[in-house]
Amino acid sequence: MATLQVSIVTPDGPVFNGEATMVSAVTKSGELGILPGHIPLVSPVDIDIVRIKDAEGKEHWIAVNGGFLETDGKEVNILAESSEADEDIELSRAERAKQRAEERLTHTQSNQEEMLRTQLALRRAINRINAASHR
Repeated sequence: MATLQVSIVTPDGPVFNGEATMVSAVTKSGELGILPGHIPLVSPVDIDIVRIKDAEGKEHWIAVNGGFLETDGKEVNILAESSEADEDIELSRAERAKQRAEERLTHTQSNQEEMLRTQLALRRAINRINAASHR
C-alpha cells in the first residue's frame, strides 16, 4: 500500500511525524484530502483539525491553528503556527480558555483589534476541544 510521509511542525518542535495513507486538512479555500501521488501543492491552512490515517489504519486528530501545508505527492509537511495532537490536549484547560474568550467577547465590543484577537482565541479553544473529543 502506498503511503505519504507526514510531518507537522510548530516553532516549538514536531507534533506529528509518520507514514499515512491519507491526510485531510481545511485550507483557506476549503477542505483538502491528500492521498499518495497527489499533485504538488502549497496552501495556507485554517484553524481546524488535520486528520491523518496512518499506515495501520489508526486515525490521528491534530488541532492546527493556522500555517502552511505543502505536498509533492510523497510527503505532506505542515508548518503550523501552533498545534496539538488530540492525546496531548488537556480538555479542561481548553474549555477554560473557551470560557475566558467568550467572557472577553462580551466586554471588548468597542475595541475592534481586541475583539479580533479574542475571536481567534475562541476559535483555537473550540478547535482544541473538537480534536480532544475524538480520542
